[in-house]
Amino acid sequence: MEREVEVEPGVALWVEDLPAAGDSPACPVLLVMGANAAGPSWPDGLVERLRERHRVVRYDHRDTGRSSRAFEDHPYGIADLAGDALTVLDACGIGRAHVVGMSMGGLLVQLLALDAPERLASATLLCTAALDAHRAGLPGPPLELLRMWQELHDPRDEHGELTWRVEHWRLLAGDALPFDPAEFEALERRVMAHCGRVEPATAHALAGVDGLDRGDELGAITVPTLVVEAPADPVHPPPHAAYLAERIAGGRAEPPVRLVSIEGMGHALPAAVLDPLAAELLEHAAEAEDALWGPGVVAPQGQPTQR
Repeated sequence: MEREVEVEPGVALWVEDLPAAGDSPACPVLLVMGANAAGPSWPDGLVERLRERHRVVRYDHRDTGRSSRAFEDHPYGIADLAGDALTVLDACGIGRAHVVGMSMGGLLVQLLALDAPERLASATLLCTAALDAHRAGLPGPPLELLRMWQELHDPRDEHGELTWRVEHWRLLAGDALPFDPAEFEALERRVMAHCGRVEPATAHALAGVDGLDRGDELGAITVPTLVVEAPADPVHPPPHAAYLAERIAGGRAEPPVRLVSIEGMGHALPAAVLDPLAAELLEHAAEAEDALWGPGVVAPQGQPTQR
């Protein structure tokens, strides 16, 4: 089911709310995409795997996809997008969810785990960095990728834009797995059709970053958290994932965090990584539900429930 969710006056988000394929009592999953990326950037193959057990919600951030393009009239910071995720849950009548964030979405999920832990059954962070990674001296994107990002605002016709996006995905995907340009061309054609426009989304590159420098708080996270390392990720290469897991662990004897690696994965979700990624997400969600409510207990679907 598709719906429109107002996050502030004059600003609405497109939301897709998909039921579980079977009669499952599991908590819903909320998928939070990266910067300038629309909800359908989450591959249908991954969504369908998650729907084997979970209701799945994905949505377009502000200024992406079918959501309002209102940055000039309603400027916001990246941290404000975390609040949008909670508004989406409220609109869907979901009290608690497994929240999965990719790239910028992973930053937002860290904020949610700090500020609204009662709304998260679990957190999953993939292809992302710790909130204080910029202070840790970790490696960053290669020059070739930085040059492409400088071209993001350049005008291009439909063919040129599609060619640019596929080449961008080639760099993001890394060099560990064979790259199939047809797969990513098909993805971007679906995204363009969904958006109804060829021009790329660029507003998140202009959004403020106030409120993101909260890495020193990560050791206070209590939500069961899965950090997924993408060993071929050029944007947040190793050891970003290990550093993030370490910051969340905070030296605790029994930290609420687990680190896994998906072989060959870069800063992209090609078909080759979907099965192992889905398996990790499903296992993590099941373990988190057992820890919260006990094995075999039906997870609450309505308002937030304390343990």
